[in-house]
Amino acid sequence: MIEWFYQLPYQLIICFPYWNNCINFGMPVGIYMQKYKFIGEINMADYMKTFSKVNFSPLLPNKDNILIDDIAHALSLMCRANGHFPEFYSVAQHSIFCCEEAIQRGYSNKIALACLLHDASEAYIADITRPVKKYLNKYLEIEMSLQNEIYEKYLKAKLTYEEQKMIDSVDNTLLYHEFIHYTGIELEVEKSDLLSKPIFKFEEFASVESRYKELFYKLTNIDN
Repeated sequence: MIEWFYQLPYQLIICFPYWNNCINFGMPVGIYMQKYKFIGEINMADYMKTFSKVNFSPLLPNKDNILIDDIAHALSLMCRANGHFPEFYSVAQHSIFCCEEAIQRGYSNKIALACLLHDASEAYIADITRPVKKYLNKYLEIEMSLQNEIYEKYLKAKLTYEEQKMIDSVDNTLLYHEFIHYTGIELEVEKSDLLSKPIFKFEEFASVESRYKELFYKLTNIDN
């Protein structure tokens, strides 16, 4: 009777609200999906408790529960390169340097803010190394959907194709220089010179978290 529901794309499935009954579809929301465990009444198997004590569901994100305090805190404690650099270098540091590089290139505040936030979804779903991630289509769908929710909340406008290319250029340039510094390996990514002056070294977690939020508030003109 509900076989058609199983065929719905992920992007549509996550749009169903948490009603006790899906009146329009004549069926209860509490269904075990083959694609996902999709439950109307979310329990602890379906959400995570964030640093700010928010119950956050990465598959059904509520924009009101996406908080810059949680993003900055989590990313400041996550190591780049899956921990394979000789010292701790955080995702938040990488994001800060991407933002500062975008500013030095003369990009708009929107692009600079997008560079700061481009890995923000990792605060909720972590990251997976590139050789593995490219085979995980469902993870990529979830990552893209969540990242778009974050962009929509804070950028107030969608990114154009050209704007995304600019962000990717900054991201790959930092990636190239990070690996040169920490491993001496030249990756086959964009090899542009950096206009900014990032300092690749360990920085105290609290200091990184604070710098991340300072940049965010400066670019969004939001009072802390």
